[in-house]
Amino acid sequence: MASRRSAASRRYRAPVVPPPATAILLSFSLSRPSPLLWNVSLSAPERGSTIRPLPPHSPRSLPERLLRAFAGVHLPYTASRGNESSCTANLFHWEIPLRLHRVPSAGLSCVLAAAALGLSACGLTSTDAASDSGSKAATAVSAQDAGGLDALVAAAKKEGKLNAIALPRDWTNYGEIIDTFEKKYGIKVEVENPDASSQDELAAVTSRKGQDRSPDVIDVGSAFAISAAQQNLLAQYRVSAFDQIPQEQKDAQARWYNDFGGYVSIGCDAARVKKCPKTFADLLDPRYKGQIALTGNPTKSGSAFGAVYAAALANKGSFDDIKPGLDFFARLKNSGNFNPVESSPATIQKGETPISINWDYLNAGYVDDLRAKGVDWKVSVPADGVYSQYYSQAIVKWAPHPAAARLWQEFLYSPEGQNLWLKGHARPVLMPSMQKAGTLDTAVAAKLPKAPAGKTAFPTEGQVSKAKQDVVQGWGRGAGE
Repeated sequence: MASRRSAASRRYRAPVVPPPATAILLSFSLSRPSPLLWNVSLSAPERGSTIRPLPPHSPRSLPERLLRAFAGVHLPYTASRGNESSCTANLFHWEIPLRLHRVPSAGLSCVLAAAALGLSACGLTSTDAASDSGSKAATAVSAQDAGGLDALVAAAKKEGKLNAIALPRDWTNYGEIIDTFEKKYGIKVEVENPDASSQDELAAVTSRKGQDRSPDVIDVGSAFAISAAQQNLLAQYRVSAFDQIPQEQKDAQARWYNDFGGYVSIGCDAARVKKCPKTFADLLDPRYKGQIALTGNPTKSGSAFGAVYAAALANKGSFDDIKPGLDFFARLKNSGNFNPVESSPATIQKGETPISINWDYLNAGYVDDLRAKGVDWKVSVPADGVYSQYYSQAIVKWAPHPAAARLWQEFLYSPEGQNLWLKGHARPVLMPSMQKAGTLDTAVAAKLPKAPAGKTAFPTEGQVSKAKQDVVQGWGRGAGE
């Protein structure tokens, strides 16, 4: 390798020229099927080093052809799979040493340094501007910080992808929400593990820090959003509608904010259950033996956690004391009324979980589909355990697509996004302000399950955090599993 480089240097002599004081960093990745791939790192020349123009070389590989196409770089090298090799690059007529290291990765990362004077001579293109906006987006706490909404859109389109998790298409109309976002912006939404729990989402975030497979955004129960913020997993970002979100339904530092929600409700298959329960007190009736189910484990599932909180309120508990809710489910288990099968539309249709405690928007969302399958699904909000809670949106601090993540939030908290949630039987967090502004779809809103009379109260962050700890410690010790 050294002899080839020295021969080329002898044929092309040039005076010693000081290298530029500044450089601009460009990067891109390309896929390659081989499991043994190369990571290319580039170091700028030392001040006073010899800078010689290199002769043109015919492209010898796909990486070289791409490098030449993107930056006019020639890589006259022959790399072996075993040991470290070296080569040179002709980058805007600067001779710069490159070192190649074999690394196990899913793609070949090439980092190029370009002289600032060389780029300024050509001028910045719209692509350069989008790239600049994309870098701003990683730390932007508002659309304005990203260069404005138009710049954020351009940067997000350049990223071209959004990593989401735990968004079933039949959950609060997420299918239409995703399709609308993709069509509107041309950004692909990749949804991993649609049926994952809130805890699964946080596990994916913590285990994939620094990876391009990390979720960009999460949609979790409020208790889990608070926990994620405490663990420093979330980025600060104030959506344009931030000030319209009620104070008690957002983080003061804008690390998370509620998106949609509803009330804990009791769903019942009226064809299988002669008298459907309407309160938590009703659920203790022996006639419901083996019929009452949750949608998951309350230590992991936001809806199941809400069910325990509602049961506490129905049994002389409070936002400060969720233990009566744990005791209630222990009684259901001991009496044989509790069914450990996790409820879903499939288990309801099969008759495995004829009574399901779930959010009203989900139970209500099942009505039409279940009717078509012969299930007469009735939904009621228990008057003795009124508990309303919302899910929360947040941007992952190390989101691999930071611009797309922020644009996703802007879309969701626009009247268009909020009405799409409403169409899925959920109560969007901006519903009160949209009613005043006249932007709410009132025809769809009229189809929501009847809400209890009076003003709905919400627990504080501290109360939810304590309740979550109590559930983690108490579930399984007599209650639930």
